[in-house]
Amino acid sequence: MLELPASFPEEDGPVSLERDDAVCVKAGGVCVMDGGVCESEGGVCVKAGGVCESEGGVCESEGGVCVKAGGVCESEGGVCESEGGVCVKAGGVCESEGGVCESEGGVCVKAGAVCVMDGGVCDSEGGVCVKAGGVCTRVGLADCSDEVLLTILRHVPSHDLLLRVAPVCRRLHALTRDKSLISHISLSAQYTVDDDSVRCVLRSVRWAVTSLDLGGCYWLSSGTVGEAWRCAGLQRLDVSGCRVPIGRLSRVLAGTGQLRELALDVGRGLDPQVLCADARRTLSGLSALTQTLLVPSYGVLPLCPALTRLELQLEVGGACEGVELAVGQSSVPHYQNLTCLSARLGPGPANQTLLALLLAPLSVRPITRLTRLLLSAPGPAPPRPPALASLLESFGAGLAQGGGTFSTALQLPGSWLDGAALGCVLSRGCPAYVSLARGCPAPCLPDYDLRPLTGLNLSGCGGTLDSDWLRALCESCPLLRHLNLSGLHYHHGDRGGGASEETHPCSVLARLSRLQTLALSVCVLAEAPAHTHTHTLTHTHTHTHTSSLLHGLRRAPRVGVATYRPGSEVAEQAVGVACLRRMLIGCTQLRELELVGAEFCSATPRYEPANRKQAVACAWAGRVGEVAVATLGCRPSLTALTLAGWPGFQSGRGLNQLTQHCPHLTSLSLAGLGNTHTHTHALSYTHALLQALPHCQRLRDLRVEQAYFELSEAVCEALWACVCLERLCVVARNGTFSAVAVTTLMCRCTRLVMCHLLTGATLNACRSLQHTLTHR
Repeated sequence: MLELPASFPEEDGPVSLERDDAVCVKAGGVCVMDGGVCESEGGVCVKAGGVCESEGGVCESEGGVCVKAGGVCESEGGVCESEGGVCVKAGGVCESEGGVCESEGGVCVKAGAVCVMDGGVCDSEGGVCVKAGGVCTRVGLADCSDEVLLTILRHVPSHDLLLRVAPVCRRLHALTRDKSLISHISLSAQYTVDDDSVRCVLRSVRWAVTSLDLGGCYWLSSGTVGEAWRCAGLQRLDVSGCRVPIGRLSRVLAGTGQLRELALDVGRGLDPQVLCADARRTLSGLSALTQTLLVPSYGVLPLCPALTRLELQLEVGGACEGVELAVGQSSVPHYQNLTCLSARLGPGPANQTLLALLLAPLSVRPITRLTRLLLSAPGPAPPRPPALASLLESFGAGLAQGGGTFSTALQLPGSWLDGAALGCVLSRGCPAYVSLARGCPAPCLPDYDLRPLTGLNLSGCGGTLDSDWLRALCESCPLLRHLNLSGLHYHHGDRGGGASEETHPCSVLARLSRLQTLALSVCVLAEAPAHTHTHTLTHTHTHTHTSSLLHGLRRAPRVGVATYRPGSEVAEQAVGVACLRRMLIGCTQLRELELVGAEFCSATPRYEPANRKQAVACAWAGRVGEVAVATLGCRPSLTALTLAGWPGFQSGRGLNQLTQHCPHLTSLSLAGLGNTHTHTHALSYTHALLQALPHCQRLRDLRVEQAYFELSEAVCEALWACVCLERLCVVARNGTFSAVAVTTLMCRCTRLVMCHLLTGATLNACRSLQHTLTHR
């Protein structure tokens, strides 16, 4: 190694290098070493063929020397101690004011900068990391282009965008006024907005907004909702669930003459005859109407002659003794142009009668062409309306003309359609979505061209699933994305010699690579008869103890409680989840999964009377246990998961593994897991839940339905980790809650807007908690 002097001579002095074959003469001189040239002032280069450029120069040759600001870089593991120095060497270290460069051939120039090899990271502000020609630079929002910022701002809620982001700077203020961001304003489910915020938002964007969604904003005053009249260019308006008197509604409709889509509630006091002339003119130009009928009425339907889409939600209360509609308000002329007809019934006979009255005109003057026919009713199906035949004929005509596009859909109570009627419709075309819930399975489906089908719902049919029929269905529906087969039993061992992994439904469903949502019964997951595995373990255990020489010291088996056997968990993991794992790996786009026992019934059903007595669970469902729950983690992309009616769920150890491997879960529903008749199981279940909740960082909705469940301080502290939690529902027969813990939870989880507790607590405890939460 060549030793250089501690200090260099003045500019006019010569530089002498005591080496036989290297000579460098003063400023502008020449350093010759096997062709090496040093053209920089005061530079020194010692290496065959090397070139050194000072004033920030870098010597890239092995064994070279670089001099800058008096510093010295010694190769062969060299160290550069000069301030702002540069070190280039395999394994070289640059300690300039804390800067470290560990990458091979990398360059790090910044005080405190850190450069890590293999795509190094530069943590210092403004730092530069160079490796293999690459540059790593920290970029802030101010350095992004307008197009990138607009893409980011599209994910910000409308009220935060206009009230918090816009005042930051002039640039963001101008970007937040871009029409792509403010043309659609959605305040639905934004529980943090108040009347003043909504008024400010509407007044600031009234010139550009074309779509306004206030659906479900029940806490807003009627005066705030009435501010929508300022948005003259409005084309779509949703005020369903809001308090809008007839006077306010008339003013809003009069000020929005370009309105084409409207959603509203029709309650007592809403008389369409009171509307002004301008409001009637607006209604006459509507092409889509969504009405929630809270009383028997036509609503504003008689004033809308140009409708192409009609959606009715019948929520008439049971207090209505009779249902009558005025004959003079008949809506017969207003059905002729419809291409979409949807009706969703609430519980009660009043809604069934109202639906029959609304559909009665169709038996006289049928619709010409339908592409979407959606009629859903909870519980037992209502009587078949006389107009059903004409509706199916019109829907078939729409399929024949439309060619089975992705906008077509058919949803009817399963008991309304027999095989002949369904075959008549499918022979003219296949809709994109078919729902025949609570009916009988349709074995004729694979006999038709089902290539356009993307969604199929056969839930609640109560039959037995045929794997051969399912295979034929999957082969004929390559685009299937949504499939609901809940309520259908399947016992794999009943096939006898034909029971193999290839014929298992999970193996068949693995071929649907586009599947996004799936609902199955728990017994479908079982892969072997329940007695086979039990017999194997029992035989092994008996044989082991029989061959033992210590018969007199053997402990008698406990009556009624399964004896723990070392190695039994390993044997369980090796058997019973191969087909389930294959399905989860094959369905790469699966996002929502629902696994519910075929006999399971919630203690708080929405549309049906509560049933305190649970039906006996399927014996095959008991074969599916902890290992299957843990195996669900093979699909990390899951965002919504429902597990209900699992009698084989015991300790809950699989729940922790599931949440660790599924970090994107936003909705989790757990109901009726394991033994629901003992308090001991509730304790072990709660312990498993405490370990699983800290992994649910993105969880928004949590529903727990379990007997003897206690919403204790430990559970509430575990819920603190769910920083995105918005809705919490606990249904616990003979359960309790800690009022102090719930109050603390509401304070810690700032996004929590719904807390629904149905437990065995006293009425005074519930009222005290409610008073505390509403007055805090």
